[in-house]
Amino acid sequence: MLPDDVAPVLVVAILTVVTGAVLIFRGPVGKAIARRLEGGIAPSPDLEGRLQDLEARVAAGEEERNELLGRLEFAERLLLQNKEPSRELPR
Repeated sequence: MLPDDVAPVLVVAILTVVTGAVLIFRGPVGKAIARRLEGGIAPSPDLEGRLQDLEARVAAGEEERNELLGRLEFAERLLLQNKEPSRELPR
């Protein structure tokens, strides 16, 4: 290649790279990078729904746990009552 032929090839290569970069960064990849640089990631509606479902399930689990703890305490109180079994033999 002659030195005069390098300049047009270099210009076309640079334009191709710049055009590709612009197309990539204006698409979803560029938007994701921009959100990340802004300091946050916007939650999708699907994630919001899943988060609310998980919070409801955790609340229900805590209610069940509290009920089970109450039952356990009741059973412990019953077991701690000092009831002497009768020592007489049945006739």
